[in-house]
Amino acid sequence: MLSITLNHFLYLASALFCLGIFGIIVSRNAIKVLLSIEVMLAGVTVAFVAISRYVTPDTIEGQIITVFILTVAAAEAAIGLAILLAVYRNYQTVDMSRFNLLKW
Repeated sequence: MLSITLNHFLYLASALFCLGIFGIIVSRNAIKVLLSIEVMLAGVTVAFVAISRYVTPDTIEGQIITVFILTVAAAEAAIGLAILLAVYRNYQTVDMSRFNLLKW
C-alpha cells in the first residue's frame, strides 16, 4: 500500500512553484504573468498546509498562514487586473514588451 508522505506534498509544491517561475520568465503577456504568480502562491500554500499537517498536527499555524496568503493573492489579482485594464486602455495591448509605463 502506498502512503502519501510529506515529501510528496513538498515535491508537488516545488513543482507548482517552479511552473510559476517558468511562466513568469517565458511569458510576455501580462495576464499570463499574473496567473503564474497565482500558481506560485498555490505552491507555497500547499507547502504550508503540508508542513503544518505533518510536522505539527495539533496546531493550525499553516492553515492560518494559508488564509493570509490567499487574501494577499486575491488583493494582488484585483490590483493587478485593475492596472492591466488601465494599461490596456492607453496602449491597446497587454504585451509587456510593448509598453514601458512602469519603467524609470
